[in-house]
Amino acid sequence: MLALVIIIFVIGYITIVFEHPLHLDKTVPALIMGALCWAAVALGDLDVVSHLHEVAPIEDVLLHHIGKIAEILLFLIGAMTIVELIDLHRGFAVITNRINTTKKSSMLWLICILAFFLSATLDNLASTIVLVSLLRKLVPDRTERIWFVSMGVIAANAGGAWSPIGDVTTTMLWIGKKVTTMGLITHLVLPAIVCMVIPTLIATFLPAFKGHLTVTAPDKDEALQTERLLSSRLMLFLGVGALIFVPIFKTVTHLPPYVGMMLSLGVVWLASEYVHPEEDFTAERKHLYSAHTALSRIELSSILFFLGILVAVAALESVVKMDSEGHAMGFLMWVAEGMRAAIPNQNAVIIVLGFVSAVIDNVPLVAASMGMYPMDVFPVDDTLWHFIAYSAGTGGSMLIIGSAAGVAAMGMERIDFIWYFKKISWIALTGFLAGAAVFILLN
Repeated sequence: MLALVIIIFVIGYITIVFEHPLHLDKTVPALIMGALCWAAVALGDLDVVSHLHEVAPIEDVLLHHIGKIAEILLFLIGAMTIVELIDLHRGFAVITNRINTTKKSSMLWLICILAFFLSATLDNLASTIVLVSLLRKLVPDRTERIWFVSMGVIAANAGGAWSPIGDVTTTMLWIGKKVTTMGLITHLVLPAIVCMVIPTLIATFLPAFKGHLTVTAPDKDEALQTERLLSSRLMLFLGVGALIFVPIFKTVTHLPPYVGMMLSLGVVWLASEYVHPEEDFTAERKHLYSAHTALSRIELSSILFFLGILVAVAALESVVKMDSEGHAMGFLMWVAEGMRAAIPNQNAVIIVLGFVSAVIDNVPLVAASMGMYPMDVFPVDDTLWHFIAYSAGTGGSMLIIGSAAGVAAMGMERIDFIWYFKKISWIALTGFLAGAAVFILLN
């Protein structure tokens, strides 16, 4: 029956990868896959191991995994709601409307630096959505704009890798107590900067970023209109401050991150109930800027996708596989032992993981790696976890489908997979390898 669990996972994952040709939302196969994997474990009466690496009842093991998954999902729902509240009050316009250069190379550096730090503060998906909205105003020509958007994806993924709230995968490692906030920052900020700077520097020599942009006066006026809400600055600073507060809250109280996110969301929600976005603000218009509207705008399908994926990976992590000496271990840990035997160099294994994350979503990859390497061998802030965070977070830039930021940009700007592969992938690869080399040298 273990083979059946693996087959269900593989078929489900192939269906997820080909969601666009199949015209099927990836959430559907993810949910079905997660449920069927555990059904196969139950019907096959397979033994499962707990997080303590001991054979345990299936109900106890499943409940433990659901609890850890719920921590991640609650955290994401809170973060996404705060971002949507900022956007409803046009808070991001306070930043974006300050950009007034028309020189392409200067615009490139501004966009990449903005994406890098926005991603670390919000997350790479939210920062990409903000940047695409900005670039639609500043770069009217789509053939020019997709170059800037693509470089923004590379920068956003690099920025998300060194922050515990910058990417779903770093959030998973942080909540899973594999890394700490200061550990991530001190070990990954320099490799992440290199991963962003090298591609941006290369791009400045490309013909696409030579010369000046042509921006008409009406377009600039239209962009400035978006800042005229009275609540824009307040909600921007309050929302971003609330997100930054979450790691601080965890450090001080030692409570799980989702508790801090609950507090932050409550404070931002409270402010949104009493703030006045307009001069003549009426009760009839209040719902347009309310948290209820923000909640209706968050991508619940993405939350359910993560649920299905993580539940399926938990099944592979828990189901028992006997090693050569007859000891029971989780299947993913058994795979890790095989990889270590085949590729003795641990860094090489994790670099390969980065390449794989360009093809396969990095969420299940990181979830799988968390089950492959035991905490008693690789404790909190071990170099392994930091390198996994870097490789999984930045490796996805090599293909447009390799990250949440890339998929968002692909959908919003209809960026062609082949175009990105020909024009951008080699630039992203150079940045990924340069950052990986810096990380290895430093550690």
